[in-house]
Amino acid sequence: MSDNNDLLVRREDGVLVLTFNRPEHRNALTQDMQVRLGEELAAAELDREVGCVLLTGAGGAFCAGGDVKNMARLSAGAPVDQLRRMENQRQSQRRTSLRLFEMGKPTIAALPGAAAGAGLSMALACDMRIAAETAIMSTAFVKIGLSGDYGGTYLLTQLVGPAKARELYLLGDRIDMKEALRLGLVNWVVPAAELETKALEIAKRLAAGPRLAHRFIKDNLNRAMNGSFAECLDNESANLMQLRETEDHKEAARAFAEKRTPRFTGR
Repeated sequence: MSDNNDLLVRREDGVLVLTFNRPEHRNALTQDMQVRLGEELAAAELDREVGCVLLTGAGGAFCAGGDVKNMARLSAGAPVDQLRRMENQRQSQRRTSLRLFEMGKPTIAALPGAAAGAGLSMALACDMRIAAETAIMSTAFVKIGLSGDYGGTYLLTQLVGPAKARELYLLGDRIDMKEALRLGLVNWVVPAAELETKALEIAKRLAAGPRLAHRFIKDNLNRAMNGSFAECLDNESANLMQLRETEDHKEAARAFAEKRTPRFTGR
């Protein structure tokens, strides 16, 4: 386990658990947290021992987004190099939200409480979300005069459609988990006391699954969001033919015939 720089890191049965750990600030992001999150995700993508990434927050919150108090201090300081700031922001978003979305391993966000601003965006970038009944979501940006970051506008539009996404961004209202479940923003809602257990149960199930198949399934689904139906069919065919030659597929076919649970190796 590592607990440097406000990001807790631990492994459990093939699951990499990353925990935002600034509970006194509702886990608002610092630059250091964003850098370390990007480093951990990059390492996890290449680590054969990691089959699933679980992102969560400590102290009853998921992540409140950017540190608004620090933004206020920066805005009152000396002029900054806007081009450099823009490039830093671009790279940070790619190392975190984009990697959560595109990496060839399942990613889950477990929300014990508030997910707002960039925190909500990162949760939406994960493949699945599980939340405590007491959690809330808010785009929040409009309340501090900003437009959004970390891919939230794209992801929310994909999940709930353009009309609802405009409402949630332009008004910035909070939504509870009953509404989030109805909209399809979360996959499961559980009592707060059961969140960690349920999240790890799902993550371990994914980590024990066929990792090559997971990678190609995510590739199919991500491409389907923007491509045509014909392109989707061609991509599915190409990925399926590759997977038919893997040891995981052959083992699963044998296990099916022998009426036993397959033992996946990621090969």
